[in-house]
Amino acid sequence: MKHLITLCVAFLFFNTLSAQLQPVKWTAESEKISDTEYNIIYSAIIDDHWHLYSQHLPKGGAIPTEFTYNEDVLGKDFKLVGEAEESESITKFDKVFEMDLTFFDYSATFTQKIEVLNPSLSTITSEVDFQACDDKQCIFDSQIFNIQLPNSAPKTSNKESQIFEPVTWTSKAKKLSEDEYEVEYIATIEPGWHLYSQYLESDDGPIATAFSFNEKVGYTVIGKTTEPETKAVFDPVFDMNIKYFSNEARFVQKIKLTDASLKTIPAEVFFMVCDETRCLPPNTVTFYTPIDGSSSSLKADVNVDEKSQAFSEALNLNVTGWDNFEAEEVKEKSNFMIFLLGFLGGLIALLTPCVFPMIPLTVSFFTKSSGDGKKGLANAMLYGFFIFLIYFLLSLPFHVLDSLDPEILNNVSTNVTLNIIFFVIFIAFAFSFFGYYELTLPASWSNALDSKANKIGGWIGVFFMALTLAIVSFSCTGPILGTLLGSSLSSDGGATQLTLGMSGFGLALALPFTLFAMFPKWLNSLPKSGGWLNTVKVVLGFIELALALKFLSNADLVEHWGLLKREVFIGLWIIIGIGLLLYLLGKIRFPHDGPFQKISFSKWSFIVLVFAFVVYLLPGLTNTKYANLELLSGFPPPMFYSLYEKESECPLALNCYKDLESGLEAAKAENKPIMLDFTGWACVNCRKMEEQVWSQDKVYDVLNEDFVIISLYVDDRKFLPEDEQFKFKKANGTLKSIKTIGDKWATLQTLNFKNNSQPYYVLLNHDMELLNHTTAYTPDADEYYDWLIKGLERFEE
Repeated sequence: MKHLITLCVAFLFFNTLSAQLQPVKWTAESEKISDTEYNIIYSAIIDDHWHLYSQHLPKGGAIPTEFTYNEDVLGKDFKLVGEAEESESITKFDKVFEMDLTFFDYSATFTQKIEVLNPSLSTITSEVDFQACDDKQCIFDSQIFNIQLPNSAPKTSNKESQIFEPVTWTSKAKKLSEDEYEVEYIATIEPGWHLYSQYLESDDGPIATAFSFNEKVGYTVIGKTTEPETKAVFDPVFDMNIKYFSNEARFVQKIKLTDASLKTIPAEVFFMVCDETRCLPPNTVTFYTPIDGSSSSLKADVNVDEKSQAFSEALNLNVTGWDNFEAEEVKEKSNFMIFLLGFLGGLIALLTPCVFPMIPLTVSFFTKSSGDGKKGLANAMLYGFFIFLIYFLLSLPFHVLDSLDPEILNNVSTNVTLNIIFFVIFIAFAFSFFGYYELTLPASWSNALDSKANKIGGWIGVFFMALTLAIVSFSCTGPILGTLLGSSLSSDGGATQLTLGMSGFGLALALPFTLFAMFPKWLNSLPKSGGWLNTVKVVLGFIELALALKFLSNADLVEHWGLLKREVFIGLWIIIGIGLLLYLLGKIRFPHDGPFQKISFSKWSFIVLVFAFVVYLLPGLTNTKYANLELLSGFPPPMFYSLYEKESECPLALNCYKDLESGLEAAKAENKPIMLDFTGWACVNCRKMEEQVWSQDKVYDVLNEDFVIISLYVDDRKFLPEDEQFKFKKANGTLKSIKTIGDKWATLQTLNFKNNSQPYYVLLNHDMELLNHTTAYTPDADEYYDWLIKGLERFEE
């Protein structure tokens, strides 16, 4: 069990880390070969020293490349004809997996033949799952394709021309001899934007422009693709010197025909563009350049069908009245508080058996072994700094996810599968703290690092010593770090809050090693290691059990299973609290517990605190006015998700609507203003607003009597009816699948209000005109009440 959980945690971490690497870049296109048959061609450009693996591999080695298709239409609208054919591959001994494997270097092409059964089919949706490795590491990744079939492009409205594209590509061929040509690819770049060179010195910056050529169709390339000369200049986006092009760039490639009947030269360019403040997602353009010298103009664009276009237009509310109000900045959570909570977690970790005994041992090592007091102090301070640095660096991969797509971490927090995984992991953490087993990283890691620290010495040796501590103490710090990770991903703070929390944790863990080295006499005041350290671990185990229920509750709320209604959740917390009381009183014992000792004053104080908390929870089981446990708002399920209420009830039994259309009709019929409430089932601050602010008498009365509330749950994972699912085209030309109710409302919020945080409140009249500035989390009931009244007065005017 411990190995399984450790592998799960390691997989989640390293899979996140792999988001930094993009060694394989994919494109896909279709080729018509008869009235009903097409070839779907997948092309992969592979970075130097990396391998992409074949579809056909022996078991026990690398993960094979696999293509999947939408099961709802496969067999109904089209069918696969045979297996996907691969381009020429390499089979030899692979040092990573120590076995013979088939893989591709530099480029790979997979061709899948399909037969169309539905003549109206215009797009094939597919996904590739793949693994790529170099000599040191592997990444796991996937990519979704929406492939337009030739001669079946749907009609588009005039709005298509409004899609923003900073780069426009054209290409043309020039004949040099009987079978040699020079193909020029011209990029016209809008002012303020940069297109990057093919040859960048660092992989830490933007993605380099890359051309790929399909030489199997009747031509070969001669030499490399040339580009205009340009000097590296400072780029404020990436804070480094980078080669890029402005206004225009011309790339030239020589080719030689091997098939005299070839009329066009197919090729692709993979590129990224940025201005001084932002970057657009990497894009791919496919060229079919006529060899007769005529110009080929292309757009990096995709089309959507008429149904998707209609549903997309319906999401645009055409909200007016923005000029009447000053733009309001959404208040962020206190960064200091997040840092402080991480710091508190680090202090708790210090009181565990894995860390506490290490303090006097490590400090004594630095102060005595160096022979020089000043050098020993310097090494101890360096040791503490490296501990802090290690935990800070662990949070950085999550910023990559956050920058690629601001909605990713929000989707993680409401993803049912991940919440269930976190629930299982936290249960495993709890039983680890109870002493039934230990979650440890492989001993070979710490042994190898310890050996390096002894051999190398100096500041590098000190770094390896700090890394060894982080690995050795994992069985105690891992569950606390897991709590920090899970809590950050379950809030709307995301990567920034995770970094602050991890930094606070690392600082708290590092400080004692430095302070006791500065003041060695303080070591005498430290309590001796003993059974109290194990008691701390067991208490943490009970806390982990309680937190595990929060993740199961998130999944339950999103899917509406009805497993953890509010009273059930609170009842389980009461049982956990009683279990903790019995343990502290010596009525329950766990492995590793020593003989029960007389209860000290500090322990009695903690027992009283736990007993008071259990008593505080008891009214939460009732259907009375005391059931609103305001101090815990956001942790238990909302009050309307109750055994006493119907599931469809709204917060505080207010009259609200769950869809825009019915809410707007009701507002017109009752002649009341609208309050759009962008919320979420797993949104902690949403529950705090409902249970601490909306519950106030004056706020409740205004909401109940004077407004029509339309609550739109952006994390609702219920699927829309199949005829209401569609593709939404973003401003950058990429497609977003709108399959669930939450997808629809999240997109509506982002499209109309340029905001994707919850809670988020908007006051509107029936003509979609703003009645007051938008607002978000407002814990001050008086401030929120004034905001409502001003909107109501403007509506009545």
